[in-house]
Amino acid sequence: MSRVVVLISGNGSNLQALLSQQQLDQLGGEIVAVISNKADAYGLTRAKAAGISSEVIANADFANRAAFDHALMAAIDRHQPHLVVLAGFMRILTSDFVNHYQNRLLNIHPSLLPSYPGLDTHAKAIANNDENHGCSVHFVTEEVDGGPVVLQARVPVFADDTPDSLAERVQVQEHAIYPLVVRWFNEGRLVMQQGAAFLDGALLPKQGYALE
Repeated sequence: MSRVVVLISGNGSNLQALLSQQQLDQLGGEIVAVISNKADAYGLTRAKAAGISSEVIANADFANRAAFDHALMAAIDRHQPHLVVLAGFMRILTSDFVNHYQNRLLNIHPSLLPSYPGLDTHAKAIANNDENHGCSVHFVTEEVDGGPVVLQARVPVFADDTPDSLAERVQVQEHAIYPLVVRWFNEGRLVMQQGAAFLDGALLPKQGYALE
């Protein structure tokens, strides 16, 4: 069975979505550990409630990014994962880290990539009067939020939206698509090869599939 390690920094709502699907035997694998860079991350409480091993590797305890990533890799590798899932993990990872988990590192980003990589995506969508916004699950590469997209979900942007109200609607979709993509990977249906994503042997479109 595919072994999954989840990295978090905060509330862990996407972690909860994954755990809920695992409890229904719908994840296609097993979350074997949750690791946070923040000791007060509520996601650690979620992991404990689900009986999942958890650990804190605090970036503040290390002199630089490279030293932190080296310690984080060592902690992850103790669990021998087939897949590493970033679920609200608020750290830019070094090339060494990304390359170490090449082809088996997933992230979810709150925008319709390639639009709005980085932070403040909801505010940017509102400021630009976008009609639609959403979220994307993608493989992680050295380019921040630039890896091959697997699946996206759209939500409308309303005239009276605030970044918070828009974020709430996007998050509902995050919780729907992330467990699905993790399941595809765990079942061997989703792979990344030579910098591209394939589902059931077919090359995915540049912006992945769209969940309407």
